[in-house]
Amino acid sequence: MAAQSQYAELARQLSAVGAVKRGLERILPADCPGGSATVLTMLDRHGEMRMSRLSELLSVDMSVTSRHVAHAAERGWIERSPDPDDKRSRILRLTPAGQDLLDELARRTTEMFARTLDDWTDEEVGQLSALLDRLRRCFDDRRDRRLEGSYALTPPPPARQHAGMRQEAPVRHDTAVRQET
Repeated sequence: MAAQSQYAELARQLSAVGAVKRGLERILPADCPGGSATVLTMLDRHGEMRMSRLSELLSVDMSVTSRHVAHAAERGWIERSPDPDDKRSRILRLTPAGQDLLDELARRTTEMFARTLDDWTDEEVGQLSALLDRLRRCFDDRRDRRLEGSYALTPPPPARQHAGMRQEAPVRHDTAVRQET
């Protein structure tokens, strides 16, 4: 276990990541706010699900999730269909148009990192990616242990590959959604 001072320094460094997140949000298309991009990313990562499950995964109120889902659905990026097991619920799915948008966002993100980190070695980028992935998984595991029951209808799809890199949910969007609550 690391020393408390190491955790304090980690907290300081992560709070400074806000500038990175703002840079990432600037590459989003004008009609795709961070919350909508997060909805698409979560559906891509976890597969189709009910809105209640999405709200839990995002750690935001159902009303906030509903607004982002409505925005994405109006643009044809996701579809909402009746849940055959519960007519009061809707199943959310990524559409081909939503997948195309995610592919474009991944391309833009990759290009931005390539420009910004052009003096980093492949090893340094790989180390940072591996450590951030490990950190995210620790938080995901903790969140998953807290959640009771599962609203997901399908197992998560395999991780997608873009430009030789594992494509995870852009971290920037999860935070963007939380800031709007």
